Amino acid sequence: MTLVLVPSGALGLGFDSKALAAGLDHKPDIIAIDGGSTDSGPFYLGSGSSKYSRSATKEEWRELMIARNALGVPLVIGTCGTCGADACVDWMLEITAELAQELGQHLKVALLYSSQPSKRIKEALVQGRIADLSPALQICDAVVDSCSNIVALAGAEQIQAALDTGADIVLAGRTTDTAIIAALPLARSDHAGGAWHGAKIAECGALCTTRPRSGVIAVEFDDAGFTVFPLAKDARCTAHTVSAHMLYENADPFILHEPGGHLDVSQAGYEEVRDNRVRVSGSRWVTSDTYTVKLEGARIAGYQTLVMAMLRDRSYVEAAATWAGDIERRVRTQLQDHMGLNSGDFDLELRLIGQNATLGEYETLNQVPVEVGVMAIVTAQTQALADEIAKALNPFLLHHPLTEDEELPTFAFPFSPAEISRGPIYEFCLNHVMVLDDPMEAFRLETVDLPHG
Repeated sequence: MTLVLVPSGALGLGFDSKALAAGLDHKPDIIAIDGGSTDSGPFYLGSGSSKYSRSATKEEWRELMIARNALGVPLVIGTCGTCGADACVDWMLEITAELAQELGQHLKVALLYSSQPSKRIKEALVQGRIADLSPALQICDAVVDSCSNIVALAGAEQIQAALDTGADIVLAGRTTDTAIIAALPLARSDHAGGAWHGAKIAECGALCTTRPRSGVIAVEFDDAGFTVFPLAKDARCTAHTVSAHMLYENADPFILHEPGGHLDVSQAGYEEVRDNRVRVSGSRWVTSDTYTVKLEGARIAGYQTLVMAMLRDRSYVEAAATWAGDIERRVRTQLQDHMGLNSGDFDLELRLIGQNATLGEYETLNQVPVEVGVMAIVTAQTQALADEIAKALNPFLLHHPLTEDEELPTFAFPFSPAEISRGPIYEFCLNHVMVLDDPMEAFRLETVDLPHG
């Protein structure tokens, strides 16, 4: 039997400190928390940086390090620094070292690195050990070389190897969200289907409860299944909140693919038991003939500049789409005539903030707002070109009239200068799996001592 405490869906999101304290009273065998995902787009993997602030990350990690020290159990974080690139593992190590010094803790830390050298990926490609996932993306040597960062998603086996070092803290690069939770129950021979299913339910912390923002939950694994329960006051796990989480970020509500196999919950049963707990059994783990890990890669897709103008005059607000479309046509013609640019040299979008900005042509509520922000998004292959195109847009966004006989209007720019250079933007360009002969062959494991106690 194994009890896993999950403080939150991700480090940096916050959690209920009182609920965490209540969780410690249950004497968990391990504390496991996720550090990121691809939810926020390709920038973080492309740049190898964290979405969450360092200060918020440090303060939450401080609380968890204190909790770990009080219990004497391992503390594990997966996908360090949002994307799990090697630089983000080192970023978390730096924070951990600072806290060890401040808290006077002597620690053994295991570092699991997930970044992949392009040479390894290209060799696997030649050997036929890489396969597409859906949606399929083209892969070739040129695509691999264009990636600024490539990571492989670690599974339970790699986390188990890190725990086997006897580390107090495991800082893991990119992992599946479930691996950090399932690893110890699997190592202790708890029910395999229950271990993976319980890990899936717990991956986002209290999202499987009636108080999703409270963060802290615990999962008790055994030889037949698992029991999940919240730690926050007035929070409940119900059969609905627990079973529904299989739909979260998952194309199939009954099947979940992981390194080395897949989880099948089609025969799982959910029973509401005492103390707001839900008991789950009947989940099944199916081992694959081959061991595969997912690959994620990101690369620079161009450079971007923004310009924004505000429309408040009623006639312009009502005709905002026509106004913006006319500007776009005129600017494209000007760029071709004056700079020799064709449509393939840049991308230009005028997005109406407050009117169809999110859904575009799929919007069904055609209400006229009081004011509209017109955000021009310019993307080009260099920052200098993106800036130049944005400057060409500037006079149109400031003074363009609806009709030729109208006096020139003046609109508001919220910033000066009006052009905002965003720098490089990134795109995901790998969505594949790679076959491994050994689960550790694509990962690097190191240990360091932080002797500050």
